[in-house]
Amino acid sequence: MAWHKTFSLPAIITNCSNNYGPFQFPEKLIPTLIIKAIREEQIPIYGNGRQIRDWLYVGDHIKALKLISKKGTVGSSYNIGGNNEVMNIDVANEVCKILDNTMKKKNRTKSSYSELISLVGDRPGHDKRYSIDSSKLSDELGWFPEESFNTGLKKTVSWYLNNKDWWEELMIEKYDGKRIGLL
Repeated sequence: MAWHKTFSLPAIITNCSNNYGPFQFPEKLIPTLIIKAIREEQIPIYGNGRQIRDWLYVGDHIKALKLISKKGTVGSSYNIGGNNEVMNIDVANEVCKILDNTMKKKNRTKSSYSELISLVGDRPGHDKRYSIDSSKLSDELGWFPEESFNTGLKKTVSWYLNNKDWWEELMIEKYDGKRIGLL
């Protein structure tokens, strides 16, 4: 019996921009930047680094989902964006700046973590821009992200600095630092 053909649940669909924050898998851009910098390894930036992404702090994403689940219209679709469009190279430089201001100079070999940034060959089919229009969510439900990119990024860097055991275990036991899905 195929119940799914005769029974369907009412739904609300959400789409979001790039999330970042605590517990993000080390393969993603922001954790990669933080971890590579902390380890004083080369920080790879694909192509010219001018790809643009809209960044949404994970805490804001959760708050939006809660609001949508309570007040959203069944059958509707909502985009959840951070209104934080930033080039990848600027994300890397901002992470390095935060670490420069956080980590003691005596504990590192570089005068600035930005010295570790290196442009590498671009990924095949790498999109130049990811962005999302979340105005429907703002107009209908009054939602706006609370975190600016800088405040969310500072919280994220702090979390990775304070939770090395979590990501180091992943790096040792489950993830070798290579991009997943590439041969």
